[in-house]
Amino acid sequence: MMGKSHFIIGTGVTLSAMRLLGYEITIPAAAVAALSSLLPDIDEPNSLLVRKALPEPLLRLLQVALIAGAIYLYLAEIAAPPWNLVLALLVGSVSFLPGRRLRHLVMLLIAVGLLAFAEVYAPWNAIAACILVIATVVPHRGLTHTLYALGGWTALLYFASSGLADGGSLWIAGGMAYALHLAADIMTRRGITPLPPLPLKLRLKLMSTGTKKGDRVEKVFVVLALAFALYTFVLLPFSG
Repeated sequence: MMGKSHFIIGTGVTLSAMRLLGYEITIPAAAVAALSSLLPDIDEPNSLLVRKALPEPLLRLLQVALIAGAIYLYLAEIAAPPWNLVLALLVGSVSFLPGRRLRHLVMLLIAVGLLAFAEVYAPWNAIAACILVIATVVPHRGLTHTLYALGGWTALLYFASSGLADGGSLWIAGGMAYALHLAADIMTRRGITPLPPLPLKLRLKLMSTGTKKGDRVEKVFVVLALAFALYTFVLLPFSG
């Protein structure tokens, strides 16, 4: 399922369900729901969440900076020849990595930066750094698409927001939106493996991303999610 569909379904259904259950819909809760609806796909460098956070212009800027750094290392002769050339070639070669690898590199650099310079935001800096590191080493629909990840993310939100006024809304919004992403992926042919190393595979094979049938099924779920939100936030209050 495409990232935009995950976003609409996960965020729309989560906020609608919370509204019907009597939870206050705050801006932080809506933001957490939106993030969590896309978070399982952080292990895919070309996913909507990663592409929006690390757009192509940023990667191009990184490539230019790496090439400039390589030229500087060579001309400044920080290391004695021929090691200055070796260093320049090593740094410059990184700029020619595929986009997926470059995004992984940037994610790792951001993780290091969060741990080193963002202690004032603890524990969120450490949480974000750990997620970024894990996302760069696990395969797509691997660890992030398991019940372990769902439970871990929900628990992190619960404990990190326990002292906040709307803490209850935050962890419920995050856990529900994350769970809806996994449920949507169960609809696909690939499915998910919820409890590795157990070989249990959950997949209903209702759709395959990129096919006409898959696009039609995906649009049906999106329309249903939008209809649910319309009923909850527009028609229901009006009828009352």
